Amino acid sequence: MTQYSVKIPIERQRFVEGRLDIPDQYAGPQRTGVMMAHGAANDMHEPLLLHLAEGLSQAGCLALRFNFPYRTEGRQRPDSQRVLESAWLETVKWLRNQTEFPLDRLVAGGKSMGARVVSQLAGAGRLEAEGFAFWGYPLHPPGRKNQLRDAHLDLIQKPLLFVTGTRDTFCDMALLKGVVSRLGRQATLEIVEGGDHSFRLPKPAASSQQDVYAHILTRTLRWLGL
Repeated sequence: MTQYSVKIPIERQRFVEGRLDIPDQYAGPQRTGVMMAHGAANDMHEPLLLHLAEGLSQAGCLALRFNFPYRTEGRQRPDSQRVLESAWLETVKWLRNQTEFPLDRLVAGGKSMGARVVSQLAGAGRLEAEGFAFWGYPLHPPGRKNQLRDAHLDLIQKPLLFVTGTRDTFCDMALLKGVVSRLGRQATLEIVEGGDHSFRLPKPAASSQQDVYAHILTRTLRWLGL
């Protein structure tokens, strides 16, 4: 496995900072790449994304995780929706156009805010990928279950993976199950029993945090067919 750092210009001298984890050998007949964006309060070094990137590359899949500009610039407040979307679009364009590591299949996804933004772009037909993976999808703001972010999901005609904890205050499990049922065979739901929005378990818990990350990685690889 080899790791590369990348910087992708977006606008007004701002850029996306990313890390590529390159497999020693691709798995299966298709060369697969997975892109991952972080949540609002984290960055690409978040433990879950690190674990996923390492595990995906070891399994024969290219993994690209990246920072939205505000995190690279050391700020806490997320960029505007326009800048978040620009970061996604330019990073996808860069990955598809680079020739050193050609891909046959691209999956785009992320944690929380990263998942929300890419799903909205996909639903609007502005971002193309062969699948979308959402780890901790923010279906609604905490305490506001009547404000669902789900209508655009029906417009994404590609395989969708939802990995969600049963204690996630951003995603009522009963509501998510209803969304997944409505989406039909294209949607897969993987549940982390006891996990909160960051997939942390209550203390004491029989499983360690690394066990939780390993479970999420295993389910993600199975969904990818790797």
